Amino acid sequence: MTRDETWTVGRLAEHFGVTVRTLHHYDEIGLLSPTERSTAGYRLYTRADLVRLQQIVVYRRLEMSLDDIADLLDGSDDAVDHLRRQRGVVTARLDELNELVSAIDDALEREMTNRPATDAELKELFGDGFSDEYQAEAEERWGETDAWAQSAARTSTYTKAYWAEVKAEQDAVNAEFVNAKRSGEPADGERARAAAERARLQINDRFYDCDHEFHRCLGEMYVADERFAATYDALEPGLARYVRDAIVANSDSYRSPE
Repeated sequence: MTRDETWTVGRLAEHFGVTVRTLHHYDEIGLLSPTERSTAGYRLYTRADLVRLQQIVVYRRLEMSLDDIADLLDGSDDAVDHLRRQRGVVTARLDELNELVSAIDDALEREMTNRPATDAELKELFGDGFSDEYQAEAEERWGETDAWAQSAARTSTYTKAYWAEVKAEQDAVNAEFVNAKRSGEPADGERARAAAERARLQINDRFYDCDHEFHRCLGEMYVADERFAATYDALEPGLARYVRDAIVANSDSYRSPE
């Protein structure tokens, strides 16, 4: 825009993203009135009017009332003073918004940390070890048992971070079984039985009451159920039977002599 260029109300409205009705309202209340007229009698905005509208738009975006804006613009301050004031107000608002964003981020982190893990997050953690199909089948198979009810009650509050701890424990126990087997340790050896006991304790502490006899039944299932067997054998060939035998040996070691 050149210094002598003038703008019609429609052109000015389009450029600043305001409505013609808004400009007419500013004109009616004396906040911004076109300074010149064309030879045809149309009212025209000058460069000075444009600068004033720029200031009005900024102050309105800062949620100032039209009366307050009029008091500021009609005071003794020049354009530089107005720009400095606008910058100060915007900077202060920016600080407030940054603090608000930080507060929202903190609240979001607390909510994300404390809320129960979603199925999608469990799939992310456990991969093929967690599926909607298997969950439905497991509930149909064991849903009426006390162990299922106890496990459901406990895990309903587990967060993603807590599940990550559970997964890390499981991986560590499985690694102990793998290392023991690869080292030539028999399934009834001390290391294998110790791994079996840690596996039992994790189930007991994290999911449901699991005594040695119940764990023995689980060990048999690890071999009888093809999916459990495949999961273990994917870590180490023959691991499913090795884990079952270690669980049985550990269970026997806790039995009272007859």
